[in-house]
Amino acid sequence: MNQLTLFLPCAAGVEGFLADEVHGLTGLVGSDLLTVRAGVRVRTDWAGALRLNLYSRLAQRVLIELAHGPYRDAEDLYRLGSGVAWEEWFTPRQSFRIELTAQHSPLQSLNFATLRVKDAVADRFRQRGGVRPSIDTHAPNVRLHAHLTVDTATLYIDTSGEPLFKRGWRQDKGDAPLKETLAAAMLAASGWWQPATRSVQEVPLYDPCCGSGTIVIEAAQIQLGLPAGGQRSFGFEQLRPFDRASWQTMKSEAQGERRSADVPVFGSDVAHRMVDFAQRNAERAGVADAVQLRGGDALQRMPPSAQPGVIVMNPPYGERIAAAGVAGRGREAFQSGTLARARGEGTGTAAEVDAGDDFFRQLSAHWKSHYAGWSAWLLTPDLKLPGRLRLKESRRVPMWNGPIECRLFRFDLTGRASPVA
Repeated sequence: MNQLTLFLPCAAGVEGFLADEVHGLTGLVGSDLLTVRAGVRVRTDWAGALRLNLYSRLAQRVLIELAHGPYRDAEDLYRLGSGVAWEEWFTPRQSFRIELTAQHSPLQSLNFATLRVKDAVADRFRQRGGVRPSIDTHAPNVRLHAHLTVDTATLYIDTSGEPLFKRGWRQDKGDAPLKETLAAAMLAASGWWQPATRSVQEVPLYDPCCGSGTIVIEAAQIQLGLPAGGQRSFGFEQLRPFDRASWQTMKSEAQGERRSADVPVFGSDVAHRMVDFAQRNAERAGVADAVQLRGGDALQRMPPSAQPGVIVMNPPYGERIAAAGVAGRGREAFQSGTLARARGEGTGTAAEVDAGDDFFRQLSAHWKSHYAGWSAWLLTPDLKLPGRLRLKESRRVPMWNGPIECRLFRFDLTGRASPVA
């Protein structure tokens, strides 16, 4: 366990920020920390794997590489899996699951490939102890991953269990909430959070359409120095190398790193029900004293501070356009048009476009009148958003929200500033 090779997958477009975060958490550089497609490769020890699970806000999982080699058919995968000492990682009394992904694999049946890897694991246990572990596809004790390229296969054991975006504090949520890992990526891309130095920019942060609070809670936990996974369990707790006493010491030390809330973090939403959700989530996340949440229309809310800061938001669409402000009329038409455009199914009717344009025109006018000096970062799948806002973006960062390709646009707001609310 003194030298492990890890793969930390992340959303496309986030690799560089994740590498910065891993460096900030571990100090690793050079060949011990490599940026690759859709993730980073890390060489560290068992304690490092636990630390990355506990702290990382950008990784989707922490996987330990156990085998890597060429393959031509499913039987090669069986031989690769048979050579792994699975008995060193878990027992035959525990259930497991195989998750297989492939990129340009020549195999005609990935289901059969998954079956052969499963057989390799089970047969190895049977040959050494006479007992095969059982399969549980819904709630396994142990998750194993196989990834196939054109001619190579890699086998991993998952130390995370549930995806790392599940922080453990979210119980109240609206429709299609933003994943916590993506919210953290937005904060990193905006420059408000610097993962490499584990610091934040000393300017206010504001989400005027905060929903259940994902962005502002991530921001508050970051500035307080709280670990992302401090309130959840992990897959490594089911693995044989796990030592509970050492883990409790690591968690206690992490909680002892809590800092003061010196940078104001604000959130608002026109739906008071969502503000209540955000407040309860903030309390469970341990940041209720570090965020200021209020109800209010995004098209009317005045700046929450006299000092200009950074707006980070996932703009409303569909049903959310109606909840975002007084311009949200024609929501049914706009919803169908926005979702169609996100899926690449067309541009929508004139009525659909007008319903959304009305909201964004008013939002832009409001910002120009009252938010001079602020910068606004908006994540959207709509590449025409700058035109709809009638603003010129100063940056656009490619970022994926699940299967949907998005852009994080930066707008530098100028105009006549008005008094603070």
